[in-house]
Order: sequence, then structure tokens, then C-alpha cells
Amino acid sequence: MPHTHDSPPSLQERGKSLLGVARSLVVYWRPGRQRGLQRLYEEFLAPGDLAFDIGAHLGDRTAAFQALGAEVVALEPQPALFRWLVRLMGERSGLVLMPLAAGPEECEAEIAISAANPSVSTLARRWRERIGRDNPGFRQVRWERRITVRVTTLDVLIQRFGVPRFIKIDVEGFEAEVLSGLSKPVEALSVEFVAGALDVSQACVTRLEALGDYRFNAIQGERREFLWDEWRSPAQAHDWLAGGADGLASGDLYARLQPKATRDFGEMS
Repeated sequence: MPHTHDSPPSLQERGKSLLGVARSLVVYWRPGRQRGLQRLYEEFLAPGDLAFDIGAHLGDRTAAFQALGAEVVALEPQPALFRWLVRLMGERSGLVLMPLAAGPEECEAEIAISAANPSVSTLARRWRERIGRDNPGFRQVRWERRITVRVTTLDVLIQRFGVPRFIKIDVEGFEAEVLSGLSKPVEALSVEFVAGALDVSQACVTRLEALGDYRFNAIQGERREFLWDEWRSPAQAHDWLAGGADGLASGDLYARLQPKATRDFGEMS
């Protein structure tokens, strides 16, 4: 039986958690990675811009956003990871770290935590129940612990901090729920996609279509270059996802709002 929020983690779970954090430190903070992230995000962020990092994990994206001169609001609901996030990022000007999740409404919700693989901890129950069946890379993942976390919404964050120029959303199958808490378009954002659960990404594209005139691109895994030379329409993004996303195991789908002049021209033609 998994531990609930009323049960402290066992010694074995604490050991797994330390190993999981160590693995994440190697993956996300390896030498040279920050330079590549900054090159990627300089297309979206400039000094003085605002960015939201939803599912900040150990803060590699937060650090890249800040290096570009952006102010950052970063959310990480896992208590152990949040403590590491604070330790790694420290107190910096223009940085707000919040021990929260994001979702469709303000509430409390249960997050399932994988001690050995904290990067795949999730609020998405259905995603968790099927991902091991539908994606071989998840078959050995176990979510040993459940805790209750506070959930806010993108709209609430915008009301408090302002409209971000870029939002990164990486929340293991809960991306569509996060977007359902957004009622106005933002200039650009990214959501994770994972093989075996591409319907989540389809729902994200559908939600963004309802919010504004977006174009899409994708990045494979933890690489830092776009797959396509030209940004694609929502219909093309849907077709790519429906066709299996070129067989990619995971990555990030980026959405960029069309410039107003382009939108106005399209309406006139």
C-alpha cells in the first residue's frame, strides 16, 4: 500500500528520494546545459519579461529564464524538491518560489510521488494508471507516496504577478488541467508530451486553439533545438500527435501566439 500524507516517508523511501534527486541533478544541472537552455529561450524572453515555471523541479529552466534577465514565478509542489529548489536558487531579485501545484481551480489535491523518479510525480491519476501500460519507459516506475498539496491556477498567478511572456508547463500528464485554469492567451508557452499519453497533448492544443491563434513546434526529449523549420498550425499539430509524434518517447510542444498584425491580416483576407 502506498503511504498517505499522514505517514512519514520510510527510511527506504528517503534513500530512494536522495538517489532520485542525485539523478535529477546530473541530468538537469550537467555542465554546459544552461548555455543551451539560454539560447533556446532567448527567442521568448528578454530582460524585464515575466515567466512562469510550472513544475519547476530543480530549477534548471528557472535559472535559464533568470539568466536572460526575466522575472520568474516558479511552482514546485513536492516538499523535498521544493527544499532543493530553494537551496539551488537561493534568494534572488525577481524570483518568487512557491510550494504549489497548478490546476483548473484553487483547491487541495493529491499528488503521487515517485521517490526514485521525482520528475514523474503527478496529480494526474488516470495518466499514472495507464502510462506504465502504454509507455515501456514507465513500466518500472512506482509511486509509493501520496500527499495533499495546494493548487492554484494560472489566472490567479496572472492576477497577482501580471501576464507572463512565457509559461513552461511540465507536470506529468496534468498539462491540460493546468491550461484549463488559463482564460486569456499568453505570448508563448510549452507543455510536455509523452508517448502513450499523446491525448493529453491533443487536449492542450485544443485548449490553446480556444484561447488564441497559436502556431506550434516541438523539441525531442531534453534537446534544445526545434524539430521543424516552420511553426505549424493547430491542425498540423493535431495530425502530428495523432500519428504518434514521429515515435518520440517524450519532449515539449511549444506554442507561440501569432503577432496581432498577422491575425488581423488573416481576418481581412
